[in-house]
Amino acid sequence: MKAGDLARQRQWLRDSLLALSVALLLIGGCGESDTYPPEEESAPGPAYEESAQGPADEGSTPGSTYYVAPGGNDSNPGTEAQPWRTIQKAADTLTAGDTVLIREGTYPEQVIAQDSGSAGNYITYAAYPGETVTIDGADLSLPTYETGLFVIEDVSYIVVSGLRIMNAGPNENNAGIYVDNAHHVIIENNSTYNTVSSGIGVWDGSNIVIDGNEVRLACNDGEQEDITVSGTDTFEVKNNHIHEGGPGTNGGEGITIKGGATDGKIYGNHVHDLTRGQRTGIYIDAWGESATSNLEVYQNTIHNCEAGITLASEDGGEVRDVKIYNNIVYDNHSNGLEIGDWGEPLVRARPIEGIEFINNTVYNNGSEGWGAGFYNENPDVTDIVVRNNIFSQNVVSQIVNESRASLTVDHNLIDGTQEYAHAISGTDYVAGDPLFENAAGADFRLQMNSPAIDAGSSMNAPLDDFDGNPRPHGEAYDMGAYEYSLATSVDP
Repeated sequence: MKAGDLARQRQWLRDSLLALSVALLLIGGCGESDTYPPEEESAPGPAYEESAQGPADEGSTPGSTYYVAPGGNDSNPGTEAQPWRTIQKAADTLTAGDTVLIREGTYPEQVIAQDSGSAGNYITYAAYPGETVTIDGADLSLPTYETGLFVIEDVSYIVVSGLRIMNAGPNENNAGIYVDNAHHVIIENNSTYNTVSSGIGVWDGSNIVIDGNEVRLACNDGEQEDITVSGTDTFEVKNNHIHEGGPGTNGGEGITIKGGATDGKIYGNHVHDLTRGQRTGIYIDAWGESATSNLEVYQNTIHNCEAGITLASEDGGEVRDVKIYNNIVYDNHSNGLEIGDWGEPLVRARPIEGIEFINNTVYNNGSEGWGAGFYNENPDVTDIVVRNNIFSQNVVSQIVNESRASLTVDHNLIDGTQEYAHAISGTDYVAGDPLFENAAGADFRLQMNSPAIDAGSSMNAPLDDFDGNPRPHGEAYDMGAYEYSLATSVDP
């Protein structure tokens, strides 16, 4: 062998050994067995948007990735080749920055998170990519107090992603996913089914995201609501699908924000077919001394419920500073938008103030001789604005102020009867058919000759529409949830 060839061979050997040493250092400390595939050793958790609530953080450090599978054993090291058997074993083990990937199968257990993550180092419980993971409580009897099949209590910086959670009971406050006294929690892309109480219930938390979940047959004759957020600040409830609720004898509304919850956004949700039309789609309530306040409710679709969007003060607590805009509310059994005057007896006042209903489309609500587009029965309301909405073909009237409180009502399109005793139209209204593209097919975009186009007010109007298109598109703001443009008036 030539001297130059020998030198090159030695250099190649040194480089190879160095690369191998670096690879072993990267693998070391990850809790993996020697058989764990290197390309999967740090399998990422779910992708998150960059936000103050997301887990991405410059100070984050990589944690370990563990595995659970039906054929595993809790005495194993939790590697992919030697997984654990129960998710609770993972919950007992995970520390800040760790992830457990759960393999396909059914897990008949209650899971209680034991440790917290930290800023940028969330603890993640996730389904293995592309696999269906079911936590089934059919053969379990949960405690009688408030709890769930998956419990996040007194811990924080937790992600629960891609799990199927079903059959939580048998007690009236047994939820699917139960969060209490926790902060920085992300519940995303899960499904819950047949829960006696809430599918997802959050109590006394902060920095909570509930995103992209499906909740079905929740409140199957227990208490609370399908998705409950109570006493919580800084939260988002978005892109969820809530449908086919249980009997809801005591509760059962689709999404409820209550108990002094503040600084929240509720958007992009689809709520429908709740308890055969006997429960409200989105409900905002105050209970106790803390005000439920500073909320935005927008770009939601609500149909075939009792009412669409409801505000109330059942126990005399204050509801204030709520913006309700760009929602589509149709085919509900009573009122589309409403402010109620019900609740606990002997309450002297039910204060609701600073509420804006702007640029909503409210169509064909009511049945059996009752139901309005907008209905207020609360005499204690102040600073209520009803503007730029389309109220079309609601059963008894389009806008009703039953309590005859002082309201600001202007620039709405009125289409249909206004025969109820306390029906009002307000100022600068337009009367006539809004000319939807296809109302029977739930397509409420505007045809090019709709009288709602350029007929709205710019005052406090949203900057975009239901689809995120900018407002205004023409000379002025349109009425309703959609801003007309030629591009949005034709099917892609």
